Amino acid sequence: MKSDPPSSPSLRWDIFCRVIDNHGDLGVCWRLCADLAQRGHAVCMWVDDASALAWMAPQGCAGVTVHAWPDDAALQALAQDTTFNIGDVVVEAFGCELPEAFQALMAQGTAPVWVNLEYLSAEGYVARSHGLASPVMSGPARGMTKWFFFPGFTPDTGGLLREPDLLNPLASDGNTPSDITANQTRQSKFDPAAWLAALPLDKPIAEHERLISLFCYESTALPDLLTQLSQADAPTRLLVAQGRPSAAVAAATHDLHMPSSGTSSLHISQLPYLSQTDFDHLLWACDFNFVRGEDSLVRALWAGQPFVWHIYPQDDLAHHDKLLAFEATVNMPANLRKFHAVWNGLETGPLPALSRAVIDDWYDWSRQTQLGLQTQTDLTSQLLLFVAQKR
Repeated sequence: MKSDPPSSPSLRWDIFCRVIDNHGDLGVCWRLCADLAQRGHAVCMWVDDASALAWMAPQGCAGVTVHAWPDDAALQALAQDTTFNIGDVVVEAFGCELPEAFQALMAQGTAPVWVNLEYLSAEGYVARSHGLASPVMSGPARGMTKWFFFPGFTPDTGGLLREPDLLNPLASDGNTPSDITANQTRQSKFDPAAWLAALPLDKPIAEHERLISLFCYESTALPDLLTQLSQADAPTRLLVAQGRPSAAVAAATHDLHMPSSGTSSLHISQLPYLSQTDFDHLLWACDFNFVRGEDSLVRALWAGQPFVWHIYPQDDLAHHDKLLAFEATVNMPANLRKFHAVWNGLETGPLPALSRAVIDDWYDWSRQTQLGLQTQTDLTSQLLLFVAQKR
């Protein structure tokens, strides 16, 4: 597994992010900011709504300063501030479009490396477009170059965010985790029983309960899932995330005339808002995870537990092709593809059964997928190398 070159100099970064209708963009940007800072870089994060960081990253991160998205008055003040310097690198996350006045500041003096960080996808255009130059032809930054950086699941893309201390490195065979650094990485030190016991739930988790986490958008298949779990032989604890998942479950149990806390075979517990660290812990502790969007998909992949991905729905149904491309890239089993198709609305009909045997089969696939992706260089290391080549 490749890592950040030890000679990589400390750089100053300006990372811009806009929150659209969920907190996924903010989550990805914060992880990148924190990862860069933990590698010795100084990061300024510019965001139009940082409120979710209060629960997403309550402790903050040394080396990361958070600033409000600069309006005209703030930019005018920056232009007159002789102590202010544009970073060595400016990251425009997910096409958020930098303010023109900030672009004007970038054009003065030594130009920074300007990176357009794109959304994650497994579609073919990602590898073709990754690393391409986009000359700026008009506006205050005319003559500068913006560089496209695409995350992805294959070695010819920008890779996936993965902090150096998250997982044990792979052994020399490239297929199994090494035990050299056992108990030194976050995942190897995690105690699921202790973490679950500390959760503020309405009812303690029993040792024999199957644990399923639910972080989703609204799915027409949710009532079917709740019905299936309530009729299962083995008792299930459904741990429901705050926000849209909690509201969707409330609506589904109402329509099913099911108690909000579930049935004798299914107990539904509401989770508090979880920090990014504790969201990882949730994924590691559960037998099965429902995740949504880009950030939680990547964390589910690193968890190595079986999961279903609820892709962000788009009005033009472009997310259908994006989901199918992901399934093909990671060689997803046919019955898990079927579950994804129904859960994401590509197909109608009942969900495949979530039996223990099926989940065990999906675990084997999840583990092999995790190990395969771990052989690739992580996104931050690739971004640092990319920037070094462009400076």
